[in-house]
Amino acid sequence: MSQKIVTIVGSTGQQGKAVIAAFAGNPLYHIRGVTRNPDSAAAKALSTQGVEVIKGDLSDLASLKAAFHGSHIIFGLTDFWTLFPEHGPMKSKQIEFEQAKNLATAASSTSTLEHYIWSTLPKTSKEYPVYHFESKSEVDDLIRADPFLLPRTTLFMACFYANNLQVASFRPYWIETANKYVQFTTYPPETVIPFIGAVDNVTPFIKAIIANPEKTKNGAMVIASITQWTAEKWVKEWAAARGAQAQLVRISRTDYDALWPWPRWADEFALMMEYLQHVPPQEWVEPGVNILTAEHLDITPVQTMEEWVKSYELPDPSTVAY
Repeated sequence: MSQKIVTIVGSTGQQGKAVIAAFAGNPLYHIRGVTRNPDSAAAKALSTQGVEVIKGDLSDLASLKAAFHGSHIIFGLTDFWTLFPEHGPMKSKQIEFEQAKNLATAASSTSTLEHYIWSTLPKTSKEYPVYHFESKSEVDDLIRADPFLLPRTTLFMACFYANNLQVASFRPYWIETANKYVQFTTYPPETVIPFIGAVDNVTPFIKAIIANPEKTKNGAMVIASITQWTAEKWVKEWAAARGAQAQLVRISRTDYDALWPWPRWADEFALMMEYLQHVPPQEWVEPGVNILTAEHLDITPVQTMEEWVKSYELPDPSTVAY
């Protein structure tokens, strides 16, 4: 029996690698990784693992159609954050939307396609805009309007990564005089965050999506969360595992933005946290969409949040690109 071709966009990134892990070692599948630069060290590393690495530019529809040729399963992913430093929020949103639209168009043009998994994010509102949400979720509507693509599509929403602690505006800072970690926030400590936790937890969700096509296709939304912790619990549990204390200090948006002025990561993350504070999960998707959770798909996480707090160490700030 011939292998099914699984084509993964963003294959050298953290989410893409976790998707690859869902198929690795399975003789039923041939894995094809799409990347802008097949000559990069990360791409060459994939090649040594048996992944077919192929060039694809998200802004070039023809290159995507070529990369998708013969694919049975496609995982589509765009990256707002690589665009953000140069273009800022509005332009990045526009570019990412066009790239996501190209992915959907190329997937819809792939006659062999059986399953399209689109990595999306919640829909927003005028009251609570989040640019990196909107550039993805607006493409969901294009997929729903496509009679070929919709019945083959799963909308996949990876929730909050616990290692966002390394982002400058989320990072807990050690304050020597207080003898504790301090995290500066614009949101209250009781804000509930849906965590997928470790990046590796993407893998069992993808496995479950592929194993249950009758549940997950036809535009179903898989909300990939393993638990809900408050913002305070997230930081305090992490600190306690290191024998330390942590405190959340709420400050104004003006002061928050002044701490991390460029690129304006903090501003975008503040919008996201305001959204999580005010918009409940049942309003993240369009009415009538079939919502599936970890419970519906019988997901066992690779790493629980309790395990994560014990094992996760913050990287050296000098090595992290924000």
